[in-house]
Formats: sequence, C-alpha cells, structure tokens
Amino acid sequence: MKNQLSVLAIAIALLAGCDQPSTEYTTDDAALVYVSELSEEAMDIYATVRLTTDLTALSQEDQAIIPLLIEAAGIIDGIFWKQSWGDKATLLNSIPDDATRRFAEINYGPWDRMNDNRSFVKGIGPKPAGANFYPHDMTKEEFEQWDNPHKSSLYTLIEREEKGSLKHVYYHEAYAEEVARIAAIFREAAQLSTNASFKFYLEERARAFETDRYRGSDIAWLNLQNNTLDVIIGPIETYEDQLFGYKAAHEAYVLVKDQAWSEKLSYYARFLPLLQKSLPVDKVYRQDEIGSNAQLSAYDVIYYAGDCNSGGKTIAVNLPNDIEIQQMHGTRRSQLKNAMRAKFDAIMVPIAELLIDESQIKHVQFDAFFANTMFHEVAHGLGIKNTINGKGSVREALKEQDMALEEGKADVVGLWMVTQLINMGELDGELMDYYVTFLAGIFRSVRFGSSSAHGKANMLRFNYFNELGAFTYDKTTGRYTVNLESMITAVEKLSGLILKLQGDGDYEGVVALMDDKGMIDETLQADLERVNNAGIPVDVVFEQGLSVLGIGTADHE
Repeated sequence: MKNQLSVLAIAIALLAGCDQPSTEYTTDDAALVYVSELSEEAMDIYATVRLTTDLTALSQEDQAIIPLLIEAAGIIDGIFWKQSWGDKATLLNSIPDDATRRFAEINYGPWDRMNDNRSFVKGIGPKPAGANFYPHDMTKEEFEQWDNPHKSSLYTLIEREEKGSLKHVYYHEAYAEEVARIAAIFREAAQLSTNASFKFYLEERARAFETDRYRGSDIAWLNLQNNTLDVIIGPIETYEDQLFGYKAAHEAYVLVKDQAWSEKLSYYARFLPLLQKSLPVDKVYRQDEIGSNAQLSAYDVIYYAGDCNSGGKTIAVNLPNDIEIQQMHGTRRSQLKNAMRAKFDAIMVPIAELLIDESQIKHVQFDAFFANTMFHEVAHGLGIKNTINGKGSVREALKEQDMALEEGKADVVGLWMVTQLINMGELDGELMDYYVTFLAGIFRSVRFGSSSAHGKANMLRFNYFNELGAFTYDKTTGRYTVNLESMITAVEKLSGLILKLQGDGDYEGVVALMDDKGMIDETLQADLERVNNAGIPVDVVFEQGLSVLGIGTADHE
C-alpha cells in the first residue's frame, strides 16, 4: 500500500472550493470503458467486518420490522449514489475488473475517499466539490449572486433551466419514486410495531420524506421510549457538499440498542450545562444555553447505507443537527459500539504498537477510545451556534470550512470535557489513558485523507499539539510520547481558539489556520507510510444484511 495515502496540500483547494468545477466525466455514456489506475495493494486498505448482534432482545414484531428497514436503507443507498456520482450501474458496468469495481462500490464512485478524492479510474477527472448537488459548470460567484430563498436549503438540488438559469428542486420531487417507496415501507413497519412512540416516529418520518419537513420526525425520534430497535434515516449530514456545505446527503443506520451501556452513558448528560458554562473561552462565545436533556446511548449497528457507508465508516452520531431542536428538545449521541470495537481491534491497536512509545502503549484502552468518541459527539452540542456579530449561524458564516472546523472543535473540546470530568472524579481511568488513546486516534483518523472533514480536523490538531509540545517524537525509534501537562495546555488553548473563530464567523481566519496547520509534514508522512507498509487497514468495510443476521426477507406488497 506504499504511496497510497499521500494527504498533502490539495486539501486546501478542496476546502476553498473550486470556481471552475470539473466536467471531465459523464455518467450517462454506457459505451465508456474505464481502466483502473490503482494497484491491487492500493485497493486493499479495508478490513472486512461482519455486522451482527444478539437479536434475542428484540420482540418478534421488531424482528419482522428489520427486513423492512433494511429495504428502505437500500433505497437510500441508491439516492446517495445519485448525489455522489450519478447512475451506479453505468459506472460499475463500465469497469472491467472486479477489484476496481468493488473499490468503486466502497467509495460510491470512482474517487478514493481515503486519498483526497483522487480518481482511481483512467478517463475520469477530479470529483466536483459540490458533488451532484449543483451543476458542475456552476461557479461559487454565480450561486452567491443568485437571488433564491431556497438555494441554501439542506433539501434542495440546484439544477439548470433549459435557458441556462439556475433553479431549485426539492428532494421529494427529485427522488419522487424512491420517496414513495420509502414512505410506504415505513407505514407498513409502523403497522407492525407494538411500541407507540416508535410507531409514531415511523409515520412522522414517512411524512417527512414526502414533504422535506423533518423537524416533526426529528422531535418524534428524540421522544422515543423503551425501544430497542431504532433507525436513523434521511438526508442528514453535509460532508458530501464540499463546495458550500449546505446540502444534506442521504444515509441510513439500522440499530439495536444496548440498554445496559446506554444507562451508564446517560449519567453524563447531567454535567452538560456546567461544562458549557466552563468552556475555556470568553463568556460571549458560550452564550448559547444547553440543557441537560441530551441523550447518550449505545447501539450495535446492523446495517449502514449511503453517506455513512462511503469510504471511512461512521462510529458515532450526534443528532438532530437542527439548532432550534437542539436548544428546545436536546440531542441524542449514539455510540455504535460494535463498529467502534472492530476499528479499535483491527486498526487502533496495531497503529499504537507501531507508533506509540513502548512505555505508553498500555494506556491505549478501548474504554478510553469509547469515551473519547462519545465526548466528541457530545461536544458538537457545546460552544456557540450563532455568530456574535450578525453574520448569521456559524454554518452559514464559515460555509464549506464549517464541517472541518466543527469536527476539530468536537475532537478537542471533547477531550477538554474528559479532562474536566476526570478532575471532578466523575470519569474512571487515568487521564493518560484518554490522552494516549487520543494521540493514537489521530494517526488512525488522519489517514482518512484531506477530503474528509475528520481528516482535516486531525491534521490541524496534530500540528497545533506538536507546536505546543503536547507530545515528543523520537527519531531513532519512530515513536511518539505524550507529555501530560503540555497536552492539558494544548487542549485548552486550541478549544478556545476554535470556539472564538466560530463565534466570530471568521471565514478568512479559518482558511488561514488550515493553510498553516492543515498539512502533513514529511516526518508524519513517513510514519503514515510505515503504517501503510505494515499492512494496517485504513478502515473497515461491512458484510451486512439479512443473510448475515440470519433472518428472513420482507414480505409485503
């Protein structure tokens, strides 16, 4: 896998957006035959994991609903293909070799999501920053000058009229056939459910797909009670839109709740108001109120589809993203425990054994990895959501820069929260467990590449921490050692810096920060090459579905 994961300066071009989008490929020419530009070793970067769990905790009715939810997730998968690339069959049928075809399936298109979205098939150019949410020939200036109140909606595609002017099309119109099928499936599932709150959520979600009005169903999801089966589904995250970060991509998770772990996690929700008030930044940048009604839950995931299944796999979810819902009704932070365990065992531990000082390898612990990930998700709800100077929401002010900076905030503020809870005696374990595991996690996540918001966030944090001496590097052994006191200082300072940039809506400041800190230097690049050459996977890919779970198929009209 040598040279597979060079994550260098083109990150900034992707972050800034491109005013001359690529039009070097077509998705509707079935006569094209594409040839791989990757070696077999370069494509072998994923460890295969079977997605299973103990289904005996589910009622017979819930077990009967699972095939329906997986069927709906499959439809979602098709919508995301359209958003990411275009016609799935046209691309896959045009790739002659099995290995490249499989790699395209994993990446939902011909661009390697772990390698800065570079094309891995000859004849296909760079991926448009706006994916298929906007016309590929549209410039940022054209969009910004267009007077249309629907253009920034999470749920609209931007297309061209016959005369060439821009127009918006809501998702429920653009994907009308798929929406009708999903709504019908959800209503059938609702008829089977014996849990009143889950039944109501399924019905509300069906209506949301049909109208692109998701708030009611998001609130219904937060109000679920006593349900073991769960599903997160719809247009949710905006990572795929690297032009503006406005458009939500479709994804789905089918989940089985771990009741015992969820009860343990719910304890920490009570501390969120106190932590919000204690953030290491001036009071004006933490003016948003946060309630103690945040839900912390653990799940085993039994099916991924769409955005969350593309390239690197999501292991924790913080929803809903709607700021007003967060402030009025709270959020749910969902830990995907079986997927987290798979990544820890297959990737984190081998990386630590290669790059962490031998005296500190003992501090790399799954419980610390689990907690760091959980508080990352919790930290999304802390800080400030609206700028302090009239620039609107942070997302609107920072545009395509928002997601990478927000991920950076969640990483470092989450670790700040861990530090506070350890000092309060409310979190088990040694602080070094969390810090060393966190450093090992940077090496894992930075391999996602600079096209990933999480990858960019890790580059920023690694370089900032390095400058403040949070860790030292031994050139002789090629290993890193955490310096506890310097790490505490670095965590606090970077948390404050990011929160201030967000509150000021400082777009230029974020660009400058990424220009300065969003790069991988030669030493780290060499270490990542050592990780690659050791054959350590970059991420996981799932064997999933009804046959893996050992249950029957859906039987409905």
